Amino acid sequence: MNAQTPISAAALPFAVPTSRWDDAIAATLSPAQLLLYRSNLLGSDLTVTNFGGGNTSAKLQEIDPLTGEAVEVLWVKGSGGDIGSMKLDGFATLYQAKLLGLEAHYTGPDDDDKMVGFLPHCTFNLNGRAASIDTPLHSLLPFAHVDHVHPDAIIALAASSGGEAATQEIWGGKIGWLPWKRPGYTLGVMLRDYVKANPQVEGVMLAGHGIICWADSAKACYEHTVHLIADAANYLNGKLAGKPAFGGQKVAPNPDRAAIAADLMPRLRGFMTGARQKLGHFSDDAEALEFTGSVEFERLAALGTSCPDHFLRTKIAPLTLDPARLQDDAYLAQQIADYRAMYAAYYERCKRPNSPAMRDANPVVVLVPGVGRVTFATDKTTARLAGEFYGNAINVMRGAQAIGDYIALDEQEAFDIEYWLLEEAKLQRMPAPKPLVGKIALVTGGAGGIGAASAARLLREGACVVLADRAADALEDVRAGFAKQFGKDVVRAAVCDVTDEAQVQAAIDVAAREFGGLDILVANAGIASSAPIEETTLELWNRNYDVLAQGYFLTARAAWPLLKRMKEQGGASVVFIGSKNGVAAATNASAYASAKAAANHLARCLALEGAPHGIRVNVVNPDAVIKGSKIWDGDWRKERAGAHGIDSGKELEEHYRQRSMLKRDVLPEDIAEAVYFLGSDMSAKSTGNMINVDAGNAQAFTR
Repeated sequence: MNAQTPISAAALPFAVPTSRWDDAIAATLSPAQLLLYRSNLLGSDLTVTNFGGGNTSAKLQEIDPLTGEAVEVLWVKGSGGDIGSMKLDGFATLYQAKLLGLEAHYTGPDDDDKMVGFLPHCTFNLNGRAASIDTPLHSLLPFAHVDHVHPDAIIALAASSGGEAATQEIWGGKIGWLPWKRPGYTLGVMLRDYVKANPQVEGVMLAGHGIICWADSAKACYEHTVHLIADAANYLNGKLAGKPAFGGQKVAPNPDRAAIAADLMPRLRGFMTGARQKLGHFSDDAEALEFTGSVEFERLAALGTSCPDHFLRTKIAPLTLDPARLQDDAYLAQQIADYRAMYAAYYERCKRPNSPAMRDANPVVVLVPGVGRVTFATDKTTARLAGEFYGNAINVMRGAQAIGDYIALDEQEAFDIEYWLLEEAKLQRMPAPKPLVGKIALVTGGAGGIGAASAARLLREGACVVLADRAADALEDVRAGFAKQFGKDVVRAAVCDVTDEAQVQAAIDVAAREFGGLDILVANAGIASSAPIEETTLELWNRNYDVLAQGYFLTARAAWPLLKRMKEQGGASVVFIGSKNGVAAATNASAYASAKAAANHLARCLALEGAPHGIRVNVVNPDAVIKGSKIWDGDWRKERAGAHGIDSGKELEEHYRQRSMLKRDVLPEDIAEAVYFLGSDMSAKSTGNMINVDAGNAQAFTR
C-alpha cells in the first residue's frame, strides 16, 4: 500500500464503563472499608482512571485519641498511591476542622507550596501516610464523598477547544467548568467558591485535568462517577462514529513490527547515554498503530500531552522516527542527540532561579509509524506505565479532535509541573536503586537448579531476566513463581533448545523486544553423561558437544550484537557455567569433561574478542552440585557413583563432601553468588577468569 494514500479506517471508540458495585460485598464493610472498596473498584477499571491517577475521599466520624470525642476526619488517598491496588494504610487521615482552619494562612496563589507544608500538622491519629497535593480539593468541598478521576473520555473534553461547550451539551449545566489551574490549595479554593456560587452542579470539569464529583454515600458517589464517564464516552463515540481519526491513516501497520522492534530497541538503548541504563517496553496496540500511522501524527505528537498525570510520565514530547531509516545507526544516534539538545533548550528556556538541576534528557516515548510505541525508563514497570499513559494521551487527542482542537499543556506550565519543588522532594525521598536495576539478563537452562538460582539472584538485585529452557512446563512453573515473587514486569520466558539456532535467536529477540537489549548472558544449559571411552557412542559424544560446546557458541554468537551495543553504557558480561571437570580430568566422562573444557576455552577466546567492545567473559566452575540440580535426577548420579565405586544414594553426596578440601556441600545458590559477582559491576575489571565454586579441589586449581 502506498504510504501516502489515506486509509479510511473508522476511529477507535472509547470504552464505556458500567457499575461493578456489589451490594452484598458492600453490606459487610465499615465506612472506611467502603471507601477502600469504592476506590479499588474505580482504580482497577482503566476506563475510569489510569495507574496511580485520581483520588478519592470520605469524611468520616472517628474517636479522637486525645479527647475521646467524635470528630470529623478526612480519609483521602495518600501521596503516590494507586487507588486500584491500595489498602487502608494508603489513605492519609486528617482532622477536617484543622484542614478548614488552614485558610487563615492562605493569602493567594503564590502560597500553594507553603500550604502543603501545613498538611502534616493536620494529621489524625499519627498516620504516617503523606497527604497528596490534591487534599484541598476534597477538604474544602462540603460533601461527604468525593471522587477525582482522569479517564480518557473526560480528559478528551477537558483538553479540547470545544470541551466547555460539549460539557454544557452533555449535562445541561449539571456539570460545571473551571479553567486550567495547577493542582494545589488555590484550585481547591476556586472549586469551593465555584460550587458555592453554582449550587445546582453535581460535579466540575477541571480543564486539562479531569473531573471531580460527589455524593452523600459511597455507592452513590461511585455510580455517579461511572455514569459521568459513560456519558462522556457515549458522546464522543457519537462524534467519532464512522469517521477516521487524526485525519485518516496513511501508514498501514507493518506485519513484521515485532521483529522490527526487537532490532530497533537495542539500537536506541545503546545511544541513550546517562547515569543509568534504560529498559524498554514495546506496544503495538491499536491506539499506537492508529495514531502513528495517521495524517496528523507528526503535528499532534509535537504538541505533547495535556493531563499532568500523563505528562509527568512521558516528558515534554515524544521522539518520532522515520520507519524507512531504522537500520541507519547514524540517523538513530543523531535523532537521540537532537532530542537531548531539544530537551536541554526547553530546560534553559523555562527554568526558574530555584529549579532543580536538569534531569535525564533522553526521550521516554519513541513513536514509529507502522510499528508502534516504544518507551524507555530506568526500570521496566515505569517504562510500561509510560507507554500506557501515552496510550491514554492518544485517546485524549482522538476525542479532543473530534469536538474541536486538541490543547496541550503550555510549555512553561509543563516545566513548572515537571520541575516542581514538591515533585523533586518526592523523587529525593525514593530509595536508592538496587545494583542491577536497568540491567537485562538471559539465563539458559533457566528452569534447572543452577539456572533458576542464578536468575533469582539477579532478579533480587533488580535485573530483568529472560529464562530460556527447552522444558516448557518446568520453565513456566519457574517463570510464574518469579513473577509472583518479583513482579510480572521483570521476568519473561522463552522455550529454547540451545542446539537449535533459530530457537536461540528467538530467545535473544525476546530479551530485545521485551526489555530493550541484553547486558548479562548466563550460558548454563547443560547435560551430563558418564561412560568409559569404549562405551562412549558417537551419538553420546555429539550430544555432549552439541549442548555444552555448540550450545554455548550459538548462544554467545546470537547475543554478541546486543552485548556490543552496551559499550558506552558500561559494557556487558557473559558468564559460562563450566565444570570442575572442564579443568580436571574425570574418570569415565571423556565426552562431558572435554566438551566442558571446550566451552571453557571458548570463553577465553571470547574474552579476547569481547574486550574491545566492553564485553567481559568469565567462567564459573561448579563441582558436585547435587541438591536442586536436574542433571543428577537421571542416570548421571548412578553413573558417577559407579565411577567412584560407591552407592548411588546419599553416600554419593557424602563422598563429594569429604572429597572437597572444605568438607562442605555446594548448592545452586552458591553458584548463583559467583554468577552475580561476575555479572555485576563488582567484577568490572575482570575478564577471562575462572572462579571455582567446588568447596576446594586442588586438582582443579587454575593456577
